[in-house]
Amino acid sequence: MARSQSSSRNKSDKAVVRALLERHGQTYAREAGITLRDTPSPLYRLLVLSLLLSARIRADIAVAASRALSDAGMRTPRRMADATWQQRVDALGEGGYRRYDERTSTQLGEGAELLLSEYGGDLRKARRDGDVAKALREVPGIGPVGVAIFLREAQAVWPEFRPYLDRKALQGAGELGLPESAEKLADLVPKDDLARLAAGLVRAALSSEVAEDVREAAGV
Repeated sequence: MARSQSSSRNKSDKAVVRALLERHGQTYAREAGITLRDTPSPLYRLLVLSLLLSARIRADIAVAASRALSDAGMRTPRRMADATWQQRVDALGEGGYRRYDERTSTQLGEGAELLLSEYGGDLRKARRDGDVAKALREVPGIGPVGVAIFLREAQAVWPEFRPYLDRKALQGAGELGLPESAEKLADLVPKDDLARLAAGLVRAALSSEVAEDVREAAGV
């Protein structure tokens, strides 16, 4: 009987995860137009997106602001540092990121200068140095939430961080009736889908409508 119940639960969990990935499994990087690769520019753009998402502002606005900065050419630390403070403010405003635009413009400029001086503008050097989380926290505007966002998405190209399912992702798992354990959740998907799973779980944590949509689609 116990084995039967366990098997039934596993099928139910897989159905929920399948629905989550199909309906809400786009990574935030992809939503922001970032084709994530283990190369300097996409990793930097992900860092900028992580900074924007970590503020108390809607995710869709943060994503739009990230796109606007990229469209304005600020895709590398060098281009970000070379832009004027007002150019960064204008790009953030173009994306609707107005509440924190002035402070964020300053943080983006200072962060770009730090990355250039410490890592030659290449976050892969921070990875090779070993303590990525510590290096990220030194970047102005990147706190624990920003680090978590970055690593949730970066696990797609930095497999040593898998499974990276932080507190917000596990909260989403709870909303969906899934195991609130990174290891158990990781068993439900191929390793290459972990970043997508994390993004979907975060969306479920942030929106009861997403959670309800997934449960209905999974028939649970």
